[in-house]
Amino acid sequence: MTEATLSRNAEPSAWRDAPSQAFEVRPFDAPVGAEVVGLDISKPINDADFARLHRAHLDHHVVVFRDQRVSPDDHVAFSRRFGPLQIHVLHQFQLKGHPEVLIVSNIKENGEPIGLGDAGVYWHSDLSYKAVPSLGSLLHAQELPSEGGDTLFADQHLAWETLSPELQQRLLPLKAEHSYLAKYEELRAKNPWRPKLSQAQVDQVAPAVQPVVRTHPETGRKALFVSEHFTTRIVGLPQAEGDALLAELFAHSVKPEFVYRHQWKPHDLVFWDNRSLMHLAAGTPDHLRRKLFRTTIEGDKPF
Repeated sequence: MTEATLSRNAEPSAWRDAPSQAFEVRPFDAPVGAEVVGLDISKPINDADFARLHRAHLDHHVVVFRDQRVSPDDHVAFSRRFGPLQIHVLHQFQLKGHPEVLIVSNIKENGEPIGLGDAGVYWHSDLSYKAVPSLGSLLHAQELPSEGGDTLFADQHLAWETLSPELQQRLLPLKAEHSYLAKYEELRAKNPWRPKLSQAQVDQVAPAVQPVVRTHPETGRKALFVSEHFTTRIVGLPQAEGDALLAELFAHSVKPEFVYRHQWKPHDLVFWDNRSLMHLAAGTPDHLRRKLFRTTIEGDKPF
C-alpha cells in the first residue's frame, strides 16, 4: 500500500489500534478471486488487518467477504477505508439516506422499480465512461433468488498477457472512447422502467477517452480496458477498422479461462477491482426477487 493510499484512508486511532480479527483469506480454484472468512466489517479494522485485506484485493482482484450481516452505514464506512465514494448518475435508485449506495434490484413496489434491474447485462468495468473511473465496487447481498443471479468476473491482466506480442504493440498507443449512453436507449427499449435521463444527468456522463491498455497504479500490471457495454470507438481509426479490432478484443477478453463465476450466498459482500476486471450479471428469472446494495470507490485517471 502506498503512503498516499494510507494518508487518504487514514482512520481514527480507535480503528488503527483495534484488536486484530482472526480471519482467513482462501483463494478460489479459479483464475481470480478469494474469500475472506471470519471478518466482521462492522467492527474496527486495525492497520495490519486492513493492509492484509488490501493486499488480498490486489493479488486476487475480487474478494468475497462472507456472512456480512451489516447495515448500509457499515457498508459505506468500510468502503471509505479504500477511498472517496462516487455517486451513480441514476439518483432515482439511491438508497434513502445513503446517496453513495446504488440499489441493484429487479423488485417493483407499487408498480415502480426500486433499483436498477438490468445492471451489468453487458461486460464492463464500472464507470469507465468517467474521466476518473472507479477503483473498485462493493456489492452487498440483501435478497437473493433461489436460482440465477450469478456474477461473472474476467481477469483483464490475463487477457492482456495472452495476446500476441504483435497485437500488444499495436494496442499500446491506442485510445478509445467510453460512453455511458452507448447502450442506454437499447436497454430502455428492453426494460421500459429504466428511467429516461434528464439533461442534467446526460451532462454528468459526457464521453471519456481512455487508454486501450491501462497500467494498474498500485501493481504496475497492464490490463485491457475496453468493454462491450461502454466502449464506442477507437480514436483515430476508421470506424470499420476500429469496430473489427474492438470485436476481436471483446471476444478475447472474456474467454472462459479468464473468468470466475460467483454464486452468491446470503450476506456476501463482494469487492472487485475495476482496474483489473470486467464483470457481467448472468441474469435472474423475472419471477424471482433479487436486491443488492452497491458502493463504488473513486480511482485514478487511467494511464
